Amino acid sequence: MPESYTVEVDVPAGLAQDPRTPASEVSGEDDDRLSQVVEGIIRIASGDLDTNIPVSKARDQVDAVITGINLLAGELNEVYADFEERVDTRTRELQEAHEQMQHMAMTDPLTGVGNRPSLIQALEAAVNARRDGEPGPAVLMLDLDGFKDINDSFGHGAGDLVLMEIAARLVSTAGANAVVARLGGDEFAVVLPVSTSGFAQVAATKILESLKRRIQLDDLDVWPRASIGIHLAAPNENASDILLRADTAMYAAKEDSQRRIKHFEPVMLYKRQLRRKTAVELREAVGLNQLQLAYQPVVELGSGRMQGVETLVRWNHPTRGLLMPDSFIPLAEETGVIVGLGRWVLRTALEELARWRNLMPESEPFKLRVNLAAPELHRMDLVDHVRRALSETGTPPSSLVLEITEGAFVAGGEVETYSLKSLQALGVGLEIDDFGTGYSSISYLRRLPVDTVKVDRSLIADIDDDDGQLRFVEAVHNLIHAAGMEAVFEGVETAEQAWQLRKLGCCSGQGYYFGRPIAAEEVARLLQDGGPLPV
Repeated sequence: MPESYTVEVDVPAGLAQDPRTPASEVSGEDDDRLSQVVEGIIRIASGDLDTNIPVSKARDQVDAVITGINLLAGELNEVYADFEERVDTRTRELQEAHEQMQHMAMTDPLTGVGNRPSLIQALEAAVNARRDGEPGPAVLMLDLDGFKDINDSFGHGAGDLVLMEIAARLVSTAGANAVVARLGGDEFAVVLPVSTSGFAQVAATKILESLKRRIQLDDLDVWPRASIGIHLAAPNENASDILLRADTAMYAAKEDSQRRIKHFEPVMLYKRQLRRKTAVELREAVGLNQLQLAYQPVVELGSGRMQGVETLVRWNHPTRGLLMPDSFIPLAEETGVIVGLGRWVLRTALEELARWRNLMPESEPFKLRVNLAAPELHRMDLVDHVRRALSETGTPPSSLVLEITEGAFVAGGEVETYSLKSLQALGVGLEIDDFGTGYSSISYLRRLPVDTVKVDRSLIADIDDDDGQLRFVEAVHNLIHAAGMEAVFEGVETAEQAWQLRKLGCCSGQGYYFGRPIAAEEVARLLQDGGPLPV
């Protein structure tokens, strides 16, 4: 048999049964109290922690149990209330963190305005809220003109400050209901949730006016300019369609220097599609042998002797005929095709030069000029490619001159500077092209690793009958010589221009007066003849 144990229970004072209490009073309540205990436990178990089981006058063991249950229910109620408060606090914190993350995900971190996802969200909301017969949303797509020059010339820190100021002006000008977003780089967009064509035009005009004010950054003054494309949403157009059309109108505005604001027209989309198709065809043009070279003579003004030629590329398009460089070189630079195209031009021209060298005395100086686009300067392997092309064609480095626009010289970073100095060390001639159209100044001329300056045709166009312009050309010529360089004047079209340049002491010229661009075979014939060109 199991052992017997004696259990002593300490009953709180006041709960022990009063020996004077008649047994009949207690026994009559036992069943009722036990039922209350059971019901109370059931209520507590179901979550009603405010349950309080009444204590009888008997103050016996049953009442002790009831008191313990009531105390336990009270403690559980306090614990649960504290738990609920903690859950509510953590829920609020999570909600605030979620809202903060959502705000960050929809905000441009630099300017504080919206980003592309927030713009699309606002535009979709405006499209969905539109009712039949009511005006819909309009999108103004804005791109800063010449912003890259700010970054290149003054650093990205200055560029960031300009972008922040631009964003602030857009917010203050666009209106309370408008949504302003930065889409990346120097491109912004404004959504007008309800707009007409006229209202959008007024908003765009106000934005351009606000941008005309000077932005002052320490010792730097910037006068921002922008191009704006507008599209008023048509029925059944989604957000992507609207943004595409506004973006297309913006690019049309950038191409038109007279009109900085353009409303979308269907023909613009066709031109954009044609441009995309042309870019694809241009990538294939080299492999399909559709490119061909022409050469324009560079002449010694005093004797008419051909000093060399400039290499010019043409595209023999299968359906559009012979295309001049202006119609595809900018596109090649935008799409990156210019690197492959430029390397084909350089190699092909050097191979032609190798054949021409057999037709002239070795002592006869003759220089092949090849244009080098700014994106080509960005390539780390540029110098190796030039060195290899010279070696494989047997061309002395001194016979090659690479023409680079002055904008590329001035805006060049570390890679560009390395390439230029390495090319100069290789013995290749470097020439500033289109001098006089951009940053022309003696301060940067003296710092550049260049040998020759090609003066833009616009400077000599009026020297026949404009004494002031003639004196200006003379000053430019003297400036170039003071920097220790030689000058080539392009765009010489008349005998009078050639005579005036000779009188100023200018040595070299290029233009239709001496000859239009010609095929390689014609260059060979001129070299064989050895006769001077007209001067």
